[in-house]
Amino acid sequence: MGNGGSAVKVCTDHRGGINWLSLSPDGQRLLTGSEDGTARLWSTADSQCRGHFQGHESYITFCHLENEAAFTCSADHTIRKWDVMTGQCLAIYRGHTSIVNRILVAKDYLFSGSYDRTARCWSVDKEKQIQEFRGHRNCVLTLAHYSSRDVLEEEEEEEEEEEKVSRDLLVTGSTDCTVKVWWVSSGRCYQTLLGHTGAVLCLTLDAPNRELFSGSTDYTIRTWNIVTGEQLKVFKEHQGSVICLELVNRHLYSGSADRTVKCWLVDTGERIQTYKAHKHSVSTLKYHAGILFTGSGDACARAFNSKSGVLQKIFRGHKFIINCIQIHDELLYTASHDGTLRIWDIRGICKRNKRRLKKERSGQGRSSQKGSLSRLFNNKVGCMVQQENGE
Repeated sequence: MGNGGSAVKVCTDHRGGINWLSLSPDGQRLLTGSEDGTARLWSTADSQCRGHFQGHESYITFCHLENEAAFTCSADHTIRKWDVMTGQCLAIYRGHTSIVNRILVAKDYLFSGSYDRTARCWSVDKEKQIQEFRGHRNCVLTLAHYSSRDVLEEEEEEEEEEEKVSRDLLVTGSTDCTVKVWWVSSGRCYQTLLGHTGAVLCLTLDAPNRELFSGSTDYTIRTWNIVTGEQLKVFKEHQGSVICLELVNRHLYSGSADRTVKCWLVDTGERIQTYKAHKHSVSTLKYHAGILFTGSGDACARAFNSKSGVLQKIFRGHKFIINCIQIHDELLYTASHDGTLRIWDIRGICKRNKRRLKKERSGQGRSSQKGSLSRLFNNKVGCMVQQENGE
């Protein structure tokens, strides 16, 4: 196991902790949002700062980067849209009455969630608020979006004539222990998902399979049918709040305050791996090419073999919690509350993993003549391993 080494580059331009890091869809730029009230734009080609967005009157809680526009939300109750080429503020979205802690851009919509207990929908190209989603009894922490065309049958779509204008739905998770699903066009609540006994901290969606996953301070992850609202499964093995989730090929990865990440088979609910070695909460995670990367409150990032759970490398250098990670072109980007963006070369880990996968494939070929019982086992379990490894 490699033990850290130095980052390829350390970017120290911010004067406060970095709360979020966003990668543009084309992979050419990164956006950081900071406690210093500014956002910075970075080139992934040379890691240089290419933009400095100033204007918020308080710290930035979250940011989102498109190819041509950047979005930031703040404790000053506003959201701002920025031109990535000029740094000019293109729009200010006003209406929330407390901290805006999360934004989501989908199609022509900008969604936001706030401590004022509401979520809102805005036109991306205008400052106009389109819809307000009111019904949570406490702050809205996390958001997800999907279209009913992805999940509903035609006869189900005909049920509500007023919703036919727009089939978009917004999902919100709140500290009131509930998840709500809303029709975007009317603001009407379509489903309230009840079951959690703690704040809902994270959501991830699998619309084609009609499933929503929610993680909570009640130590559980719950799976829901987003059409019927039925609770499908409860994953109970964590011993602390579930902070982050990622779904990859029907494998669900969950990071927790219990200092572990767990991998679950979505279809069976079975926990198949636990990734240990963290000395504090797991604050963020990212799956890449058979490797699980994590960021922790112990100021370290880590790389695990996603199949075996073996720790492959520790990235040391940050002084405080790592709030977000991104991966692009075999570089790992880590953003921390210490105010720095650090860039790490992960080519060595990726190459070793590719060699391991190649060896496993050749081994599978040599063992293809085993008995029928072994083949049956491999058909059930081996196919899931192949999915995880991207085969």
